[in-house]
Amino acid sequence: MGMPQTARVTASRDTAHTLPGDGSPAEHERWHDLVSQIGAEVAAPLTAALERINALTSTGRIDRAALRALRDEVEAARQAGMIGQQLTRFASGRLRQSHERLQLADVLHGVIAHRTRETTARGLVVRPVLKPVEVIVDASLLFSLLNSTVDWALANAQSQIDIAIDIKTWPAHALLTCRFAHRPADALADDAAAPVPASLDSLTWRLLEQTAWTMGLIVERRDEAHKTLLTLEFPRTASSVIDGVSTMELNEGFAPSANSQPLAGSHVLVISARRDVRAQIRESLRHMSLIIDFVNSVDEAAAFCSEGLPHAVIIESIQSGARFQHFRAEIAAEVPDFVFIELVEQGKGAEMSGFAGASMARVGRDAIAASLPSMLMFELSKSL
Repeated sequence: MGMPQTARVTASRDTAHTLPGDGSPAEHERWHDLVSQIGAEVAAPLTAALERINALTSTGRIDRAALRALRDEVEAARQAGMIGQQLTRFASGRLRQSHERLQLADVLHGVIAHRTRETTARGLVVRPVLKPVEVIVDASLLFSLLNSTVDWALANAQSQIDIAIDIKTWPAHALLTCRFAHRPADALADDAAAPVPASLDSLTWRLLEQTAWTMGLIVERRDEAHKTLLTLEFPRTASSVIDGVSTMELNEGFAPSANSQPLAGSHVLVISARRDVRAQIRESLRHMSLIIDFVNSVDEAAAFCSEGLPHAVIIESIQSGARFQHFRAEIAAEVPDFVFIELVEQGKGAEMSGFAGASMARVGRDAIAASLPSMLMFELSKSL
């Protein structure tokens, strides 16, 4: 059987399904194309950033708009590199998945709620119509898939994103659909001649597609002149396959994933002004393939989060005063189970949130290397 494909009306291709790693020439060519695309999407923004830095060096001046553009270019290159790391996990063929019975609508609703600030900042509206249905999948891969789907839609939608969960009549499989206009309806007069925007096939799409294939989902994308419809079909829908899954195979809820990097691509914001603490945190989380940003103060963190929330915030205890409590309350009002981890100045202990009434997780500074990665993984897995 050939490599997995995504059925697209524009390409007139049928959908075939295989696991990654079949070793076929077509698969080798696909990965070769992916590597080339990663290189291009890293190089393009870095080249633009280098030109901007050269201009700064020669003039000694940079205005606010150019500084923002420079930051965006570096961020685009970083995102491309992180997606490349995640795709490398799939290319290895060694990723093991757990079998967990999850309420798809609840997980998707949580992801959409988490992205509300980002959606609003982009001037977009997400309209979810989510029918309750349980699927049997790996929790961390599902979380990654849903976030990649939202990333891809936010990057391409013009105004409104319609996301729905339904159940196919036969076989009784869960269907997740995402529909949006990728260009204004009046942008082109001749629909037949309209090319599909290259941004629809970005690295974010490649990650979405590869994650879905790895999970054994059926992927279909229909591109029209102005609109795109993505459909993800879950063959392992609880009602249709529960009898065929043994007790040993099936975990209820979010059990620990067997993935070597289950949080890869998650975004963590660190509030710390001290370089030595930043270095400790960066080194302890280096192997987890996370996106990590650092700010000096709670005020900077609030400004950073104004256009979108990370998945977790780590804060030094010396900054967890009244201003932080207000910042935390604002986020908790939007995302009640948002992850906060406090770094206690002294000690080798670690406490998870909820332990002995603790409102957020705590890790002693002397335990950063040993305990912070596992604490972050545990807290984020609870909030998936």
